[in-house]
Amino acid sequence: MHPQNTGRPPAERPVQVHRPAPLTPAAPTVSLVPVQPGTVPAVASIVLPDGRVVTGYAVHPAQPKPVAVKPAVSRTAVNLALGGIGFGAVCGGLFLLTAFIAALTAFITQLIILAAVIFGGWIAVQAFSAGGHKGGTTVNIRKAVIKRNHFHG
Repeated sequence: MHPQNTGRPPAERPVQVHRPAPLTPAAPTVSLVPVQPGTVPAVASIVLPDGRVVTGYAVHPAQPKPVAVKPAVSRTAVNLALGGIGFGAVCGGLFLLTAFIAALTAFITQLIILAAVIFGGWIAVQAFSAGGHKGGTTVNIRKAVIKRNHFHG
């Protein structure tokens, strides 16, 4: 930390600039030809607010590898949406199917009731009609002889 508001200016120090020198190999075993880079980068010096001098090379940040392009919407989201649409379509179809079965059941019930009413009416007409054959067995009795409370016919 440096003190605040001391009332005196920072001390002036001489700035030294260093130029890097390439290293030469001590004893090359293989005949290597040293190749110098095209230019030696300059050393930059910065004077800090407290008067210190920082010297160093400019460092360029490493560029990260480009990220693979992702689709705007993930595959999971697309699959969930398609599943929801399919489920909605199936539910609608099942609702229509149950409505159709209920209507068919009501129609068959009405047909059975109609048949019962028609058949019951026909039986009622046959039973209560006046005249005509009343059904049963008809016996014509011509001579009846009753002896000792016993019928001989």
